[in-house]
Amino acid sequence: MTAISSIALAPLSLLYGAAAQTRRALYKTGIFRIHKIDAPVISVGNLTTGGTGKTPLVEWIARQTANEGKRVCILTRGYGRKQPGRRVVVSDGNSILADATTAGDEPLLLAENLLGLAAVICDADRVSAASWAQEHLRTEVFVLDDGFQYLRLARDLNIVVIDATNPWGGGHLLPRGRLREPPGALARADCIVITRADHTTPLESRVRQLGGDRPIIRSWAKIKPRRPLKKDEGQMAVGDMTLGVRVGAFCGIGNPQSFFNDLEREGYSLSYSRAFPDHHWYQQSDIDQMLDEARKQNASALVTTGKDAVKVRSLHFDLPCFVVEIDLEFDDAHRLREILREALAVKY
Repeated sequence: MTAISSIALAPLSLLYGAAAQTRRALYKTGIFRIHKIDAPVISVGNLTTGGTGKTPLVEWIARQTANEGKRVCILTRGYGRKQPGRRVVVSDGNSILADATTAGDEPLLLAENLLGLAAVICDADRVSAASWAQEHLRTEVFVLDDGFQYLRLARDLNIVVIDATNPWGGGHLLPRGRLREPPGALARADCIVITRADHTTPLESRVRQLGGDRPIIRSWAKIKPRRPLKKDEGQMAVGDMTLGVRVGAFCGIGNPQSFFNDLEREGYSLSYSRAFPDHHWYQQSDIDQMLDEARKQNASALVTTGKDAVKVRSLHFDLPCFVVEIDLEFDDAHRLREILREALAVKY
């Protein structure tokens, strides 16, 4: 963004900030109702738009909660899906009931990764979706995805995710910057998770100034073993793709450079990279153009994210394509589990 366009957007950021502040005040004073449901609600959200590493944390929390013997349901708005006003049961916990078009990329990825452990529902009205899940799925615990600004639903644990590589969204509220709320909103958090914390160190002191005595958990990305995008088109086996092979990487996520950096740190030799817009809906023409460019850069294979894989696996690739997903590691996973257990222990 140029300096001129940034200045031009400043009045809109002021209007956005005033509207958001008014909305928070209406909930705080009770003019807007906060709904309380008779089940623990774990909210995972952020201060900025996109690309903070929130989705892997949502998956981790749902997995830990299911391991405690609870019936878990993830409630999400489902950004990027074709019919955002429609409720979609992506998974009932046992079966996948939607595709990427109806569910959106991240909800479908969560549903597939957590099959047998957690249900996933897309609905802009997450209060209504929670009631439905309690009645029809007998849900015992809810994980509220992207929930920090969703004030209609009361929560028992409010986790805020901060990306160490861009914690304050350029220092400005939307649309001038990427901040949804001023950094002082961290005072509402119960726990703060700093992602990509291996990139920087001085952030924690500033977070503690804003968040007070809230627990701060540092985390960083760990790449899972790669897997083939498809198993039925004669692609090279995973074992044949050594880290010495020159590859092309592509993704449509909120922070694409972090994915490319993670691959290079893991030892991948990137001869080509292509970043699409977040939640991009791929066409065959996108793939064909990218394959042509990758070959010109001597790439022997492609790699992409799990979020992108759910949208491109129906398309044709004449180079091998592999999927690389991200796990989170924590400096104090035990402490985070204890915080989670305290929230789950709330009686209803």
